[in-house]
Amino acid sequence: MNNEQIAFGARLRAALQHARIVESPSELVKLLARFGGEPVSPQAVSGWLKGRAMPRQANLRALAKLLSMEPQLLQYGEDGLRAREIRQEFKLDPLDQLALETFLALPTAQRKLIRSLIEELARTTRKRPAR
Repeated sequence: MNNEQIAFGARLRAALQHARIVESPSELVKLLARFGGEPVSPQAVSGWLKGRAMPRQANLRALAKLLSMEPQLLQYGEDGLRAREIRQEFKLDPLDQLALETFLALPTAQRKLIRSLIEELARTTRKRPAR
């Protein structure tokens, strides 16, 4: 094991947890196939999760797609850079950033529901007279 592999394993586990995907090698094998990855054994995926090995590029891209992140961020760990850029661009505090990331991790149907709720709250707020 080298430091790069160990760091990748930690980033992969953190990204899976953030995406609410179970750290199961057999489940990840199935998901990789659905997201365009190359055939791989559960033992290989276990090696990635434990920081003993790195995936090939096709599987790295499939993992990134599954996790809704850039492949280079998953591989090299510049994940904080993107979050900082978003916070700076929109002036988000850490709690708003967390809410936004949680929203983006929701399934499409739930995101649509939340958007409708926000629109309704905004509409109701605009109708109220200022106090």
